[in-house]
Amino acid sequence: MIGALYNGISGLTAFQKALNTESNNIANVNTAGYKADNVTFADMLYQNGGVGMGSTIQSVQKSFTQGNLKVTGNPYDMAVDGKGFFMVQGNREEIYFTRAGDFRMGTDGTLQTAGGMNVMGFVTSPTPQITATNPLSTQFNSDFSKYLGSQVVFENDKTITFNARATDYVASSYTDPSTQSGDGYKTAGIKVSDIEALAADYRQKLSELAPVLIEPGTPSTTQLSSVMFSDYSSKVASSSDYMEIFVGNNVLRQIFDTDAQTTLKKLSDQISSIKGLTSSVDVTTGELRVESLIPGQKVVVGSAKINDDDYLVNTTDATKGNGIAAVESSKVALQAAVERAGAEFLEIVNMVDYSNAAALQVDKIQLKLDNIGVSDNGFGTPEVVNGVILMNQNGHSFVVGKVSTAYFNDLHSLNPIGDNLYGKTLASGEPIYAGDLNSVKNNLLEMSNAELGSSLTNLMVYQRAFEANSKAITTSDEFLNIAIQLKK
Repeated sequence: MIGALYNGISGLTAFQKALNTESNNIANVNTAGYKADNVTFADMLYQNGGVGMGSTIQSVQKSFTQGNLKVTGNPYDMAVDGKGFFMVQGNREEIYFTRAGDFRMGTDGTLQTAGGMNVMGFVTSPTPQITATNPLSTQFNSDFSKYLGSQVVFENDKTITFNARATDYVASSYTDPSTQSGDGYKTAGIKVSDIEALAADYRQKLSELAPVLIEPGTPSTTQLSSVMFSDYSSKVASSSDYMEIFVGNNVLRQIFDTDAQTTLKKLSDQISSIKGLTSSVDVTTGELRVESLIPGQKVVVGSAKINDDDYLVNTTDATKGNGIAAVESSKVALQAAVERAGAEFLEIVNMVDYSNAAALQVDKIQLKLDNIGVSDNGFGTPEVVNGVILMNQNGHSFVVGKVSTAYFNDLHSLNPIGDNLYGKTLASGEPIYAGDLNSVKNNLLEMSNAELGSSLTNLMVYQRAFEANSKAITTSDEFLNIAIQLKK
């Protein structure tokens, strides 16, 4: 009878803990990233006589099954779809692990948890790669009002963003002086047209990088055509004489003007007035050169004449090129065109490299663009692509970091410390990079994996078991009372 009392007491204790555990699951049914606790029972040690000693809680273990993903509309909210945890940094720089992705931008511009801990990941190179007309121009500001191009390139182990702008080349563009006739002479309007054509080529070559891994590649070259009008000075002498050449879809004819040299120069100027082309002459030898400003562009040049006499056109074909080298060729040509229009060019290339992600060498992620030195305006609209964080501003996308995730061989040995945080233990082992085991999605939160129906059912079962054990105690007490009365 005394044993029955102890059995009942052990049952009360065990089911009280079970009730507490299940009520905690119910209380956290709407907590982001919460992992439900599962209770397992065990019978206690037997006495020598074989009499049982009641029940006890064998273990209370977290269930790390995937919770449902809820759309929140908050661009900083993230969810781990698959195995792994976000890594966050405590006040003493210790690293904790969580499934709760309700993040925000902190006052210092870093990505933080709702509790103010820094979210850890792989960050941008300390210094972006800058190409600028003015060496003092290192970030975009209001002076760079003209968009030229932007591209995000995802590789297996890095993300690179290319962004280029210019100052107002429409306002600064000017017509070349008349003394430049025959030597790439261009009006202000044609210079603007050249920039727009070259910017389109720059964007096209950038876009060709995106679907494939970045390779060094080969540079693009420009087409160069030449005609030797060696006897032009004797053939272009009166108003009935003319010089003619077929360029692209245009038949360009220059009637005699003033003298042979002026006529040749003006024919060259007609070519230079075509968007994306430039021309120059050597009045001594009579050579006329036609060059495409756009690397890789092919242009039909032929049917050169003086009056009815034909002249041979020699052409060195353009090569399209590929990879980074082709982009570089296009950028150089675009920068030159911008500067010919009296404007400034600025390209910023920044990168997040996670090729050594397995080492988990992580840092806090800075979101403000002025703090990473790419724009004087710190704020942009966040976009997350499988953990890679981009900040979008004025048509540009800047990569600022990649959220890191980690996994453990023994999840059940992690130390739950509250606030949806877990700490590593000796039994759990060291964290392992989990980027290949999951995907990180934005505008979503992983909700609690506690199942309300199951928890309520368990709660009723535990309640009835608690009542049954209390009944066992009262029944044993009654038997003891009868025994005591009989002895009297």
